[in-house]
Amino acid sequence: MAEDRAQQQQQLDMPLVLDQDLTKQMRLRVESLKQRGGKRQDGEKLLWPTESVYRLDFTQQQKLQFERWNVLLDKPGKVTITGTSQNWTPDLTNLMTRQLLDPAAIFWRKEDSDVMDWNEADALEFGERLSDLAKIRKVMYFLITFGEGVEPANLKASVVFSQL
Repeated sequence: MAEDRAQQQQQLDMPLVLDQDLTKQMRLRVESLKQRGGKRQDGEKLLWPTESVYRLDFTQQQKLQFERWNVLLDKPGKVTITGTSQNWTPDLTNLMTRQLLDPAAIFWRKEDSDVMDWNEADALEFGERLSDLAKIRKVMYFLITFGEGVEPANLKASVVFSQL
């Protein structure tokens, strides 16, 4: 039992937090283009209504090892979590499609089921990359795409790391 407690103390459950300001700014960019009749820059990734920007704050960047994703949907639907290599600055440099990381992690919950399903191999590979990114980042941004009637209020997501 003491061993279990020591294991839990070494694990960090780090939540993905909706970045409302950045999501709003990116949506304003889309609206501005629509109003002016403008076009996106070549390769620019515009935020769709079903997408939101989330962030993961690495409060302890040293020696993290990915353990697992904790993703819960309180109703049936699907979410796709895509990491970005973008380091947004106060001038809100536009997100380019080349800055979206592969693979994405996809999680879904079927009708009449409480069990979350996921694309295990891709999600695990993506999670392992987060350990490396934590060494050089203080914050990581994600685009989360909501599908099948799911929205941010239906999602609770975090990444669990062990601290080495």
